[in-house]
Amino acid sequence: MALQAAQSVVTTGTTPAPITPSASDTIAASSFGVNGVFLRVITTGTATNVAVQDPGVTPSANPGTVTPVAAPATGVRMILIPRSAINSATGVATLTFSGALTGVTYELYRA
Repeated sequence: MALQAAQSVVTTGTTPAPITPSASDTIAASSFGVNGVFLRVITTGTATNVAVQDPGVTPSANPGTVTPVAAPATGVRMILIPRSAINSATGVATLTFSGALTGVTYELYRA
């Protein structure tokens, strides 16, 4: 699990900083903008599913049900990760990636 940081987009231009995912990555609360962060997933030949973990729990302490977002084998997916994804106990939001991650990168931008 790797802790990742989001970039700010500025009027003078922002050079994307691609991140190679692990099976599970985290994003610190300090990386989130007012509306969260944008996750831009780029694939070059390998499809993957991305899930933003739900930090909430049911009365029985089970985590919320997560619906993954499918990223195509070759293409780009933009996903908004809202501030509600931040776990108040740990101060991070958790992403999981499934499938082979060869040729998969992502970028994070404050929203």
